[in-house]
Amino acid sequence: MMGLVDAIERDEWTAARLLPTAGIRNQVEQERRAASALLAVMSAVPDFCNGLLAGMKAPKGKISTYTELRFKDGEEKLHIPDGAIVVERGKKQWSCLVEIKTDGVALDGEQVSRYLDLAREHGFDGLLTISNQIRGDARSLPYKVRKSKLRGLTVFHLSWWRVLTEAIVQHRFRGISDPDQAWILGELIRYLDDEKSGASGFDGMGNEWVRVRESARNGTLRASDPETSVIAGRWEQFVEYLCLHLSQELGVDVKHLRPRGKGPEEQVEAGAHRLAKDGVFACSLEVPDAVGAIGIKANLRTRLVTTSVEVPAPKEGRPKTRIKWLLRQLADAPDDVRVDVRFARVRATRSELLRDCRQKPERLLMADDPKREPRTFVVAVSKPMGKKDGRKRGSFVAETRSQVTDFYGDLVQSLVPPRTKAPKIREDDGQEPEASEAVVPEKTESAARREYDTSFQRLAEMTPFATD
Repeated sequence: MMGLVDAIERDEWTAARLLPTAGIRNQVEQERRAASALLAVMSAVPDFCNGLLAGMKAPKGKISTYTELRFKDGEEKLHIPDGAIVVERGKKQWSCLVEIKTDGVALDGEQVSRYLDLAREHGFDGLLTISNQIRGDARSLPYKVRKSKLRGLTVFHLSWWRVLTEAIVQHRFRGISDPDQAWILGELIRYLDDEKSGASGFDGMGNEWVRVRESARNGTLRASDPETSVIAGRWEQFVEYLCLHLSQELGVDVKHLRPRGKGPEEQVEAGAHRLAKDGVFACSLEVPDAVGAIGIKANLRTRLVTTSVEVPAPKEGRPKTRIKWLLRQLADAPDDVRVDVRFARVRATRSELLRDCRQKPERLLMADDPKREPRTFVVAVSKPMGKKDGRKRGSFVAETRSQVTDFYGDLVQSLVPPRTKAPKIREDDGQEPEASEAVVPEKTESAARREYDTSFQRLAEMTPFATD
């Protein structure tokens, strides 16, 4: 008789992994493993690969991937890019070099420039770079290269967090029809999500965070301080990290709503100035089909993080009825939720905690003009800011991410905009008005005089005059 292994004992065992993180000794080995794991899964799971390369205009076809290619330049110097991707469809072929960094290592512009020369010399169509440097747009490169180097090549940058997000969305929401491919993609997700992989996303606000936070609080922070720009740049990456985190949770593309006409460097500069002046970071995240954008405001002086969403008020009904419409939607919301009301054609607003206006909605009306119509509502939650660096519990990154996720799940996803009534066709009896009912506008004296002069002139031209 065959023995049965105790299920409790098996729960304590370490499961065999296709892509283990055990035994990674240094950053170089970490980088090689990450490159090999990602490229192998890209060739094994075409849907995942196609999703990552969609912006590079790569065709769909047979995918082959390679690691540690060796090229010599004109001076016989050896260069070893981390990998290459080749896609073949019929007689057409598309290919790109791949350069990868892990952990906190940044991509080097000079190295990227050399690989661009190699790509052009050896007939590649582009270059894909991957690191933990998070960007909202794959065309927004975290390194500087001359424009002449980019001519004729497609250059894209993906963060590891973007790669992980694409894998999770593909695995959890879009679905992989082949069960073996689904399992392989799941193994990549587990690998990248492990801190030992060096590819697990945003790792914190940086060493300058504590000093900048304290300086902002006591009013000594200046926009010209080098640390201010560094933290402003980290904030921009953190916002993109939050967008990708929500994308992982919801399966949709959550975007950072940026000011128009400003490039990445200008946005960092503007963020540094606002941080020095007001001690505040702020952003808005757009979730498709949500009632409104999620606002995030981190105040380093008060040490509060506020998440909010703006809800348009109904255009019909009495002011109190419109307020009750919102309060019904917040029936299960926590008592510490704040409700702000903005009114039409005035700057004055009203603000109350939910616990104080559930039974007394009139508290949200204007005190001196209760008939004033509400224009918009703002639903907000404020919580103490995480103080630690890194991304573990109690850190600014972990606590803010948790607050944003809970705010969306507890409030935003259940809020709906007001319904609008369709315009109606005017009812009539279908009869034409009688001539006697027609309204004829009266002529003014000057208009009548002009008409008389014109008629007299025509009559004179038609009537022959007698001659002597």
